[in-house]
Amino acid sequence: MQTRALGRTGRQVGVVGLGCWQLGADWGEVGEDTALEVLSAAVDSGVTFLDTADVYGDGRSERLVGKFVASRGGAASGLTVATKMGRRADPHVADAYTLDAFRAWNDRSRENLGVDTLDLVQLHCPPTEVYSRESTWDALDTLVDEGRVAAYGVSVETVDEALTAIARPHVATVQIILNAFRRKPLEQVLPAAVEAGVGIIARVPLASGLLSGKYDATTTFAENDHRSFNRHGEAFDVGETFSGVPYEVGVEAAREVAALTPAGATTAQLALRWIIDQPGVSVVIPGARNPQQARGNAGAADLAPLTPELQERFAAIYDERIRAHVHDRW
Repeated sequence: MQTRALGRTGRQVGVVGLGCWQLGADWGEVGEDTALEVLSAAVDSGVTFLDTADVYGDGRSERLVGKFVASRGGAASGLTVATKMGRRADPHVADAYTLDAFRAWNDRSRENLGVDTLDLVQLHCPPTEVYSRESTWDALDTLVDEGRVAAYGVSVETVDEALTAIARPHVATVQIILNAFRRKPLEQVLPAAVEAGVGIIARVPLASGLLSGKYDATTTFAENDHRSFNRHGEAFDVGETFSGVPYEVGVEAAREVAALTPAGATTAQLALRWIIDQPGVSVVIPGARNPQQARGNAGAADLAPLTPELQERFAAIYDERIRAHVHDRW
């Protein structure tokens, strides 16, 4: 698999990684054996970047990732593991983002993952005010100085948050929702990241599965799947579920994307390839609930870059069907 620089981390990672939220919770049931099979299938297909968080299943995702990486040789495996911190704060307010809290969250993640130093820790969509506080960045620098983390970044909800973070001198990466239904980061965030040498981690790349082209108006999801319980932002930011696109609108737009799928590829692979082709993207992190999905996602790296004609068609679908619902919100 093609590799790219992961921003200021000094690491190279495969262009397709694996998002591990679903191995913890909120996507229906994924058993431990299946989770380990998903991780194995992804890595055997060339994936070298795994993204998790301390709140995914209250640490379950981190523990599973740690168990898997240890089985592959730990630090000698060549894998990069990114986790996130901050959402354990209760209440989740800016004042909770302190050095003492960072150390406590960091201790728990290092224990879950079975490592002394985290490869990359990201603030997990904190309150917007956190990005503008000098104390935030001083605390993160302290974690690096103490050897707790090798590098740090942020996971953001909005373009403005991303731009604020990119301007900081030691931010290694920015994780942001980027897909064919969330194109706004192309305008300012990706060019700014390229100029600053900051890596872009593209999350929610398939719009919670919409861009697989497999859903229709009758598709149902388990009660413990956020695609059932967070369609209107009941549990967390609505942009994390179907990229904030109303479900029925997304289904119709995804049908148009599916019609563009070339022979020998899947619609999901086409949608992932669109992201890989965007200048500034370091790695895209689709999730997978079974080994077949993991292998299929990794296969997106083998597709040829999209033609200018296909790029134009993607832009037209967004402008005609999606833009009015999401562009000015994030």
